[in-house]
Amino acid sequence: MRTDDLIKALDADAGSKAMPLRSAWWLAAGAAIVIAAVVFLLTIGPRPDFMAAAHTMRFLSKFVFTIVLTISAFALIRALSTPGAATGRAMAGMIAAPLLVAVAVGLELFMVPEALWGTRMVGSNMMICMGFIPLIGIGPLAIFLWMLRYGAPTRPVLAGTVAGLLAGGLAATFYAAHCFDDSPLFVATWYTIAIAALALLGALGGRFFVRW
Repeated sequence: MRTDDLIKALDADAGSKAMPLRSAWWLAAGAAIVIAAVVFLLTIGPRPDFMAAAHTMRFLSKFVFTIVLTISAFALIRALSTPGAATGRAMAGMIAAPLLVAVAVGLELFMVPEALWGTRMVGSNMMICMGFIPLIGIGPLAIFLWMLRYGAPTRPVLAGTVAGLLAGGLAATFYAAHCFDDSPLFVATWYTIAIAALALLGALGGRFFVRW
């Protein structure tokens, strides 16, 4: 079968589902948010000084990073789950979150004495961050991988990786409400590693669960 014919066949199969793929993705996103919220609230919950911290730019910047990642990954995974859909613009959008983090890290390095760089990067919640972002994100990741099977991605490993980034961005958004380390150096290091772990799980899920 020619590649074009395969894409058309997959697109026809995806379009024959009981619920339109676009609507199904929004429903899945809502379910993933609920699951992540429940796990977050039943385990660590928000930091005690959340309301006071919410008035500081360093605290709020964490949510900017994670929400931008979540939005851009959601746009890309929806495109990847639809055969023949253009992915160039959504793929380019994935650079937004890393770029914002890089700018914030640059400002942090400029404003903070070099002697404090290591302390800011290590922080005080490194292991909690590494454990709870994957824990909060594993349920949403399962939902997103199932949604990829509901669709018809032609690049399942890439789609699974993006599913992991989406789950990681969502989980990190909730975790940021608990995290006492507001330094961009901390976020750039440990949030990234924790999200990358979910991206790796997503890639494996795409390879073995979503493949055609």
